[in-house]
Order: sequence, then structure tokens, then C-alpha cells
Amino acid sequence: MDVPTTARPAGRGRCLGVPLAIAGLGAVLLAGCSVDVRDPADTQAPPSTPALSTPTITPGHDAAAVAARDLPFGAGGTLAPGVPVGISDELKRAPGWKPVKEDVSGASQYAKADGCVVEARVSTGQGSLVRGDDRESTVALFQYLDATIQPSYLKTETLQWGGSPDEPGKSVEVLALEPAAHGGKSTAVLARVFGTAGSSAYISVSCPDPGSLAAARNDVARYLPLVPPSA
Repeated sequence: MDVPTTARPAGRGRCLGVPLAIAGLGAVLLAGCSVDVRDPADTQAPPSTPALSTPTITPGHDAAAVAARDLPFGAGGTLAPGVPVGISDELKRAPGWKPVKEDVSGASQYAKADGCVVEARVSTGQGSLVRGDDRESTVALFQYLDATIQPSYLKTETLQWGGSPDEPGKSVEVLALEPAAHGGKSTAVLARVFGTAGSSAYISVSCPDPGSLAAARNDVARYLPLVPPSA
């Protein structure tokens, strides 16, 4: 399943009552947690390595001030236009985790000794998903992944906005989906579209059981902060 071009603390809200109609998304998550996030309006095949434009300073934009504040959905417009948000790679240094792939077409994947797998992806070219605000745009991303997903299935949670595992930053709102266990796996997806920045962040977590999923989400919350643009 394709997703338009290319999550802290992930809250504990659960969507166990979501109908089996979203099992297709669960199947994608379980297939190595690999999802390609491409712009649905782009008919050309994406390059193997994404080429991001050189960040430019936006007149009147204070990147440091934006990074120093929480970023709820309503504050997405404070980002500089067209400068992508990033995702840290510190999970590869977390106890029990190892990198499987690093920044391949915008995606990195990590595996844990207990069988958990995490994929983190930054995508650009998200203009076709942009709606009234970042929350509506993020709903559109989930529905692009699976048209049966209803807004009521998604819970507002937060990830870390900048900082490090030892010095946490501020918080950034994301939407989270945790479908009912599928194929013996427990899964969760955390995502946000940053409309003004023209990018999105997507993190999927797949584990053998609910207990290991909870532990993995704690690690994601600590070691995979979203990185504010520096320009």
C-alpha cells in the first residue's frame, strides 16, 4: 500500500474497538513495518534517494523560538514554509535495539531483541494531503493509507519536539492509531502532516504482544523525537 511522499511520548490511548475493516493497514504494518509515503498526485517514480531543497531563511521566521515551544496541531503555521521536519535516529543507540536500515528513501528501521520492529519515515511533497489545519491533514494521511479509517479511530497524542533522550524537548501533537491485534502482532502508528512545512512524520511499531508494544512505544517516545527545522 502506498502512502503520499517521503513519531514521544506516544500516549497510551488504545483503539481496540476499531472494526476489522482496518485489518489491511495492520497487514501493511506487519509486513516489516515498511510503508512508502509518496504524493498521490505524483505519477513519476520517486528517486532512490530523496533530494531535499536547501533550507532557506524565511524573513521574520524565528526557528529557535518555534523549537522552544510546544507544537500543537493549531501551531503548524508557525513553521517555515517548505522546510521539512525531521526524526531523530537515537533509537539505534537505545538498549536492545539495532538499526536495520538507515535513511533509505527517507525511512529508517530498527529491530529489538524481543521481536519489535519500528519504522520511522519523513516524507516531503505532502501538498495533496493539506486540509484546513495539521490535524485534518493528518486524518487525510491515515485515510490515504486506508480509506476505512474514521477520524474517531484516531487519538491525539504527543511526541517529543526536539531535545535528546537525556534532555527532553517540548511536545508535538500527533495522531495515533492502535488497531486490534492482527496476525498475532500488536501494532501502533503515530503520524503528523506539517502542512506549512510541506512534510510529514510517520512512525509504525509492531511487536509480538501488548506488553512489548508498550515498552517499544516508551522507547520511541524517548529516543525518536521529531526534529524542528533549523531554518
